[in-house]
This record gives sequence, structure tokens and C-alpha cells, in this order.
Amino acid sequence: MRVHKMKNLEYNTKYPSIEDLRNRAKQRIPRFAFEYLDGGCNEEINLRKNTSEIREVELQPKYLNANPNSSMKTELFGHEYDAPFGIAPVGLQGLMWPNASEILAKAAFEHNIPFILSTVTTTSIERASELTEGRAWFQLYHPTENSVRDDIIARAQAAECPVLVLLCDVPTFGFRPKEIKNGLSMPPKMTVNNMLQILGKPRWALETLKHGQPNFETLRPYMPNNLNLKHLGLFMDRLFSKRMPEEKIAPIRDLWKGKLVLKGVATEEDAERAIKLGLDGIIVSNHGGRQLDAGESTIKPLTRIADKYGDQIKVMMDSGIRSGPDIARTLACGADFTFMGRSFMYGAAALGKEGGNHTISLLKTQLQQVMHQIGCERTSDFPGHLKM
Repeated sequence: MRVHKMKNLEYNTKYPSIEDLRNRAKQRIPRFAFEYLDGGCNEEINLRKNTSEIREVELQPKYLNANPNSSMKTELFGHEYDAPFGIAPVGLQGLMWPNASEILAKAAFEHNIPFILSTVTTTSIERASELTEGRAWFQLYHPTENSVRDDIIARAQAAECPVLVLLCDVPTFGFRPKEIKNGLSMPPKMTVNNMLQILGKPRWALETLKHGQPNFETLRPYMPNNLNLKHLGLFMDRLFSKRMPEEKIAPIRDLWKGKLVLKGVATEEDAERAIKLGLDGIIVSNHGGRQLDAGESTIKPLTRIADKYGDQIKVMMDSGIRSGPDIARTLACGADFTFMGRSFMYGAAALGKEGGNHTISLLKTQLQQVMHQIGCERTSDFPGHLKM
């Protein structure tokens, strides 16, 4: 393995971009798993717009400025992180690469960036907290039953999660043709074709055998025993109430003692409501283009919301970010912080246990180069480099 070093950051030079990791991941995992990770809804228009419209943003260098040092360190919710990006919540991580959620949680902790655990991924709240010494954030899909909601929140509190993220942009299951074809819709099914795909990816199959079949570990206490795939889908459909109106957020604000963030904000109206409800932050997101193909890309509402409300609430963004320059562009448009989901999962699927460290090191190196190039001393200075 060839290793490139830059200020104590090491990454495998065979994969110097997220696209290289994506291509390698496609080779290593079954097609149904890759399509679940990689795909969007309907015609995938918004999936493509997310990245392409971020890349329409241009930065202006200031070459004559004295700038001996550039620091990626970024304060967020009372903690100083080593970079202005984190790992977004992704469901079913263990399906795409066995033990992926633990691989990424460990790497995030070692690199001092935030890791957000999804309610529907394959590691429990308690395990993620153990791996990160209580620094993992938790994303809550709102349960239908308040008793389940309260118990999950109590577990997150006991695990010392510093930030609870409420998901508001999944009122329905997205219509994703690739998942419908490959059997990963709800309820899921395992087809003969999928079994043949598994046989064609022996490394993935062996790692899955080693780590065991992925399960919804956080939800295990609330699930009936011995559910088959059909009944699992029906259970999941009943478990979550999907919509997140204001009357569901208010009691959570009263219950949760840490920082509270709303993920999936796409309009100024919802941003203003989040502020009035006493939330500490919002993540502007369209769920990676997996829910609404007819909506905006994320960078457009991010720019408007940050301009209007950035002095009242922490404004963050995910969906479409694929590189250090993309992170820089997003920060320049007013984001306080950024998150990526697919990028890190490509890394885990491509490189296994080394994927988390590689992807974080790669993105840090790319972002640091941009900062040095344009003369940006701190991450908060990026808006001053935005070409208007």
C-alpha cells in the first residue's frame, strides 16, 4: 500500500478521491448493497444536483495576504473539533460493509470529528458511546409510541450523547426504483439474484459471516422475536410516526438535556420554527436526494437560511458534499459545519477497517490545501472568500 503523508495525515494514494473510493466500493460489495448506498429516489435528479450545484460555487484567493498558518479546528456546541466536517447518519451500515458503523465511529473519535449514529443502523447507542467515549451524536427517528421515544432518549442520555438529532424529512418512504428492483424496499426480500450477487463478492460474504447478520441493534429491545423479513418491514412501518410537527418536537426539547438539532430543514420557514422551539442547531438536508426528486439541492436553501438566521442558530449542511473543496464551498456559503454520509460509507466499503481513517485523512488533506491556497486562516473566514 502506498501511503501519502501530510502533517500527520496518512491515506492510501491508490484512492486519492471519493470517486475512487466509490468505484472500489462498487467492485467489492453486492450490487443490491451498492445501489442502496449510492442511489436516490425517482429519476435521481436531485441526487445529481446536490453535488453539481455545490460545485457552481466559486472561491476567491487572496494571494498577497500574510497567512503563515491555516487551522481547520472548529468549535461546535462547546467542543473544538479538528475539522469542520463529520460523519452523517446512515441506515443499515452493516449491510453495505460489515461492522461499518463501528469502523467509522472509531475513526471519527481518533480524528476528533463528530459521528452521528442513526436509529436504523447496525450498532447500538451504547456501543457507539463506548467506542467514542461518549462523544457520538444520536439521530432519532420519531417512534409512534411515546414510551419507546422516551426510552430511547433516556438511553441516549445515559450514554452521554452530547447532541440529539431529530429527523424531519422522512414523512414517507422514498420511491427508489433500484431498491424496488433489488428487494431492499419495505418490506425487504432476498431474491435468488441477490444471493448470486453475494456469491460473487466472497470478501464481503466472509466478513458478513465473521461479524454476523446485521440487525437494528438500537431497536432490538422493542422488536418481537424471530421476525421474518416481511414482518420486519411491517414492524418498521408501524414503529415510526414519520412526520415531525412542532407538537412532537416540544416535549423532546423538555426531555433532552443536551444540544438538540433538527435535520432535514429545507426552507426558511422551518428554520424559523426551529429557532422558536428552542433548538440549538439545524442541518439543511434533503436526505441525500433519497426522498424528494422535485425539490431544491441543499446548497441553495443553505445559503438563504445561513444569511437570514446564521446569527441565531447553528446552521449545518449535508447531502452532495464529496470533497475538501466541496466542504470549503459549503462553509463559504454560510454553513457552520458540514456532514457527509455516502463519502464515508464508500471508504468503509472500499477499504474495510482502514476506510474510516483513510477517508477522514483524505478530506482533511484536501481541505487544508484549499485553505492554504486561498489564504484562509480559520474555517469561519471562508465566507470572506466567496465570489459573489
